[in-house]
Amino acid sequence: MTQSSDKVTSGGKGLEKIAKVLPDVSLEKDFEYIIPHELSELVTPGCRVKIPFSRREITGYVIEVTAEPEYPREKLKPIISFIARLIPENLMKLGNWISEYYCASRIHTIRSLLPAPIRNDKVKKKEESVYFIRKKVDVEKLIKKYDGDKRKSSRVLILNFLHTHGEASSAYIKKSTGAPSSMIKTMIDEEILNTKKITVERDPFLNEKVVPTQSLTLTDEQEESMKLILSCLDSGEKEVVLVQGVTGCGKTEIYLQAIDHCLAKGQQAIVLVPEISLTPQTTQRFRARFGEKVSVLHSRLGDGERYDQWMRIHEGKTSIVVGARSALFAPFENLGLIVVDEEHESSYKQDKAPRYHARDVAVVRASMEKCTVILGSATPSFESLSNVKKGKYKLSVLKKRADNALMPKMRLIDMRNEATKTGAPQIFSHDLVTAIRKQLEVGMQTILFLNRRGYATQMQCLKCGYVAKCNDCSSTYTFHRKMGSLSCHFCGGVLKAHVSCPECGDEEIRYSGLGTEKVESLCQGIFPHAKITRMDSDSMTRKDDHKNTLAAFQAGEYDILIGTQMIAKGLHFPKVTLVGVIFADLGLHIPDFRASERTFQLLTQVSGRSGRGAVEGEVLVQSYTPFHPALQYAMDVDMDNFYKEEIIGRQLMNFPPYRQMVMIHFRGSNEMLVQKNAEAFFAKIKPYLDQEDTLLPVVPCAVARIKTLYRFQISLLTTRIIRTSKLLRHMVFNLKFQKGVEVYIDVDPQSLF
Repeated sequence: MTQSSDKVTSGGKGLEKIAKVLPDVSLEKDFEYIIPHELSELVTPGCRVKIPFSRREITGYVIEVTAEPEYPREKLKPIISFIARLIPENLMKLGNWISEYYCASRIHTIRSLLPAPIRNDKVKKKEESVYFIRKKVDVEKLIKKYDGDKRKSSRVLILNFLHTHGEASSAYIKKSTGAPSSMIKTMIDEEILNTKKITVERDPFLNEKVVPTQSLTLTDEQEESMKLILSCLDSGEKEVVLVQGVTGCGKTEIYLQAIDHCLAKGQQAIVLVPEISLTPQTTQRFRARFGEKVSVLHSRLGDGERYDQWMRIHEGKTSIVVGARSALFAPFENLGLIVVDEEHESSYKQDKAPRYHARDVAVVRASMEKCTVILGSATPSFESLSNVKKGKYKLSVLKKRADNALMPKMRLIDMRNEATKTGAPQIFSHDLVTAIRKQLEVGMQTILFLNRRGYATQMQCLKCGYVAKCNDCSSTYTFHRKMGSLSCHFCGGVLKAHVSCPECGDEEIRYSGLGTEKVESLCQGIFPHAKITRMDSDSMTRKDDHKNTLAAFQAGEYDILIGTQMIAKGLHFPKVTLVGVIFADLGLHIPDFRASERTFQLLTQVSGRSGRGAVEGEVLVQSYTPFHPALQYAMDVDMDNFYKEEIIGRQLMNFPPYRQMVMIHFRGSNEMLVQKNAEAFFAKIKPYLDQEDTLLPVVPCAVARIKTLYRFQISLLTTRIIRTSKLLRHMVFNLKFQKGVEVYIDVDPQSLF
């Protein structure tokens, strides 16, 4: 591309500059437009403009400004109008990298840089009327005039209030004085008061109160970690520090003090958390330290709140952004630090275009803007540990909990013995039931973890063998008892639960399997006097459900919290001294090379919720395969030896982190057609790959059909990811696939499904 230029060459003196504009439509192509003289100072890369396109007017994004067009000027149309300057140049550069590396279209990438309420123009700034005393009014004289007249008492209250506060809304005046709203209108008619419109922010923290905090005294380990981080922050170069610290070691305090250092230098900071459920607690801690300097960005905000929070950042009213994946694209232009908490989490990978990994893009943004990244985790990803060993990242290890708190005692319970004793598989072991009863007796809290929602995973007829399967997907329905429904967790399809077999009509149907809803039901039966709540994507449906449930649990309103992985990390509850893992084997035997790593991480993270206060915690892990290395190492929180053992298999198979993986997905409603196109692409790309690359044959995906679409995949392992991404992107965007076949590429996939 031609470099942007503010000057025109001598041969073109006085001519308008040219903008290359990417239309906000599904086209992987930019178009040239003339920038009218009156817009020349406004139109810059990253701004949004209105353009003529075919026979209509649409919006687009300026990606480059240049002096000379590639096409004859007389054939170019002018930009109609300037809309807004939205994307800073640094983020436009990052967007280009994302598009190239992750094989995504440029317009999908640009859209990902902006929250939907900013892109779609449906949300505007909120305005409200405020009232104030007219300048010509002599307030003291008027109050004396009304004094003693009971009929004028409301006027006196309003005058006194506005004389002190200057201006206020009708609702606030009424709340503060008790005067009726009708009196305000009367005083306007009497030309005592006047009104005007002001912009007000929709504040997600409106009813939250936080107690300000000061920096804490660091432990020796924290102090060493801070020295390393501060040296990186002051280097003025891109640096990445992996903080590998046990749960409860005080990583958040390190983040807070590192950010404080950035603010003192006039810089800005971004803090990423993997789960929306973590955002309220994390945001509260940062607001307690930094107050109004903190903004929040995540999908649980209302459109108006997201719009206002983003505008605060865009207008420079805030210096710190806390949020989930998309908060990485906060439009800061003097970034000093990016924190990626729980950096190992797969939820940092977006599952739709552009399929970027926020942790990895954070490192790239830091490289482009010469700032520091802190990656924090008790159980770092193998990719990050590998980068430490290669010397790309610096490492800081914290082995002790802050305030000398003890790590919880972990115990593995062999559920095969429980089944032998009772003659049938059990959900709760005798030891876990006894431990929960003890918790209830002493007034402490319990967390029960099961990474599967719903009541039962399968409906089967005992007479004819019928199993309820989704008509649109290669999966069975999950039974949700509270809603009385069968739900497909792949396509979201829902139907009313059967009371008899739809095949033979027999009423002897059985709902088998296990989910969090069933655990909740069983708990209520075993512990009838306990106050129990559940956190999973079925129960957390409204905007503030996460925040309210966590606040209620922290306040002691519940004795037992049951949940999926959204409760497994980052949360701090001092009264939780028991964590029970119901079925530790759940993710251990799926066909994914990361299965052991994820199980180890999840067990270590969920165990870290126990014993974070003054009382030592306990963790009971129930398993039918207790001798699996992932479980054995998790009992000792032994990340180093687990890594050493697990990495051998990765190296032998050339799996990440030794090579990078790319998956090419094909889907469509005609199974044979999809497979045919996948095999043709396989043959087309094979000659262009390096000898050391490994191209695996076309196979059906693990879930072969979702939403009526058949799915096939090609897996590629490579040592030259940049070259490979460019090649694949070029081929996917330029080859013609048969109608009804969709192709997309997933670089560095986190799931093989």
